[in-house]
Amino acid sequence: MPEEKREIKNKFTKKKKIIGRRFEAIHRSRELAVQFLYSLDVCPEQEINSSLELFLNLDDVAKNDTPEVKKRCRDLSLKVLNRKNEIDGVLLRVVTGWRPERMMSVDRTILRLLTLEGFIEKTLPAKSAISEAVQLANDFGTKDSARFINGVMGKIEKFFEEQGENN
Repeated sequence: MPEEKREIKNKFTKKKKIIGRRFEAIHRSRELAVQFLYSLDVCPEQEINSSLELFLNLDDVAKNDTPEVKKRCRDLSLKVLNRKNEIDGVLLRVVTGWRPERMMSVDRTILRLLTLEGFIEKTLPAKSAISEAVQLANDFGTKDSARFINGVMGKIEKFFEEQGENN
């Protein structure tokens, strides 16, 4: 391979690795946010800020994660909690026969997080939000969670398209 092509390939490979690490960190922050929000969902009497700080510094959970991952987890968690009623309102509109409180807690948590990112705040493209939700469902949910979440996220995407509020 000529030297010039090898140099271009090396630059591309380095850039791809950097981008890959960035997406891994973002995904990791979502994993942590799901775990923390789930813990609040099943034990709601916890004090949010102190529980979050404790969670992010536990040896077996997030102690070894970077400050950026922890900050993003903190930000995502607090945004979901602050906009929970708005997010649940969307879920109520699109999921017929299933009030959010009747869903499995982990499924509800994943739906809240990715509905916020992909459709309310639009910090993530809709298709990426759906894909990430399904991945998290595979990681944390039951054998039926991914299919359920994929269907709900598809309905959420359709709802926002009909409202003219999504990319």
